[in-house]
Amino acid sequence: MTIARELNPNARFLMGPGPSDVHPRVLKAMATPMIGHLDPQFVQIMDEVKEMLRQLFRTQNELTFAVSATGSAGMEICFVNLLEPGDEAVVCVNGVFGNRMCENVERCGAKLIRVDAPWGSPIDPADVEKALENCKPKLVAIVHAETSTGVLQPLEKIGQLAHDAGALFLVDAVTSLGGVDVRMDEWGIDAIYSGTQKCISAPPGLAPVSFNEKAVEVLKNRKTKVQSWYLDLNLIRSYWQGAKRTYHHTAPVSMVYALHEALRLIFEEGLEARFERHRRLHEKLRDHLEELGFEFVVAPEYRLPSLNSVKIPPGLDDARIRRRLLDEYNIEIGAGLGDFAGKVWRIGLMGCSCTENHINMLLSALKTIMYEK
Repeated sequence: MTIARELNPNARFLMGPGPSDVHPRVLKAMATPMIGHLDPQFVQIMDEVKEMLRQLFRTQNELTFAVSATGSAGMEICFVNLLEPGDEAVVCVNGVFGNRMCENVERCGAKLIRVDAPWGSPIDPADVEKALENCKPKLVAIVHAETSTGVLQPLEKIGQLAHDAGALFLVDAVTSLGGVDVRMDEWGIDAIYSGTQKCISAPPGLAPVSFNEKAVEVLKNRKTKVQSWYLDLNLIRSYWQGAKRTYHHTAPVSMVYALHEALRLIFEEGLEARFERHRRLHEKLRDHLEELGFEFVVAPEYRLPSLNSVKIPPGLDDARIRRRLLDEYNIEIGAGLGDFAGKVWRIGLMGCSCTENHINMLLSALKTIMYEK
């Protein structure tokens, strides 16, 4: 029998589209002794996580918790609980993750109405308004921060259009939560999902979500069973809510520890200070990249500070340079996806990866590689 070698991966500086670097305090929290998933101590930790997530989402929603799965499951839990066969859903698409929303709509047996915008551009509210004139959707879904392009989408106007049409407003905040302001209640968001591995800077494996009372009423009044047993909110709610918790699944206890400590770090820094850090360091990176001849994909007013999408200048070998950054400098940046493959780099400044030191290391390494004879 061959025994696998002891784990000893190289330390990396994670500056891609996620995951981001994890603070030592979060890693230490994961080594906290294991307790049961229904232990009163763990229930208290769950309640504290819920309250911190409410503050981060800026919501009062009771049904706010972390799904025991990655951000993609956060997306799926929203769609499978809020849509039934025959429902109509408007989905705004300007990148990879809008397309994934469309896939979820179709798998729910609902009718999909797409509103498209070019990759690298925001969704035009006028296009959403036009689509809503010809349908009666149950929900309107949009990505707040499109990870494949670096677009930060304004939400308030589209949210108002959704409500005027009698629809729920569903938002993907996977790459925005913890890096830019997300105001769920103020912006009229009915359901939202995110992931722990981006600007929250916890390991991947949990999906923060929140549903307001309007969304919960839709859930309660379903005519059919939710197609996924594991993601059925009617079952999960009793595990995360109420005085007496009912077993649904064995929660990833160590991951909840990690999220608890990552959220504590966020609030120790302060939300406004954290958002300002992401903005300020994005601008520093922007200025230096432009000096090196890089052009940003997204117009300035729609740029996501935590994910910088830049066109690769002519003459630079995409895969070769990214591999050298990884092998020689232990720096990871992201390749382009879809139509942007081979043409764009996605450089993350997320959470613990958003520091002066990360920027200085990347710029120094890039200059060395680009200017060598």
